Amino acid sequence: MARNVGPQCRMCRAEKKRLFLKGDRCKGAKCPITKKRNPPGKGPRSRAGKVSDYGLQLREKQKLKRTYGMLENQFKIFFAKAERMKGKTGENLIVLLERRLDNIVYRMRFASSRSQARQLVSHGHVKVNGKKVTIASFIVKEGDVIEVRENSKNMVVIKESLKEYTKSGVYPWIEIDPDAMKGTVKALPLRSDVTDLADLNEQLIVELYSR
Repeated sequence: MARNVGPQCRMCRAEKKRLFLKGDRCKGAKCPITKKRNPPGKGPRSRAGKVSDYGLQLREKQKLKRTYGMLENQFKIFFAKAERMKGKTGENLIVLLERRLDNIVYRMRFASSRSQARQLVSHGHVKVNGKKVTIASFIVKEGDVIEVRENSKNMVVIKESLKEYTKSGVYPWIEIDPDAMKGTVKALPLRSDVTDLADLNEQLIVELYSR
């Protein structure tokens, strides 16, 4: 499975936004966004100036792609699927990304980050409707039941991640039983449900791929 193995904090600095690529560790005082560090690259003066329309579109695409931990070819495949669906392509894209199994595992608090959730899925620790699924990009449907396999329920990383459920809960379209380490997709998410991407302008991504 292809994945981005570069420095994750560098991505947050590039987007000038906390992407939570390291999960709860991104909330600490050591986060480069908290420290207000400059974006990577040359000095601030060389980066000053007006950003072109293309630059704005690219930044929005990179922000969304990096948030879900995807590479360019994977992202293009999902965009092509979103184009074929009814409705607004940008909203369809975000809903499709939210329905990825690794994202659902993360949203259900079985993992503290999407990269950790992707690892749990690929290592066979997760079942969908009673069957083991090891494909992180598997698209869940309404009514699907996602659970941690019996032999994996003693994993410390999962127990630690579930502590976040008592603090923050989960999105309204998801229901979980933390004791059984099982959750259900009650409904398909809407664009308005993805509150941590409220500042993202997905229409710019559509314009970028329409060039």
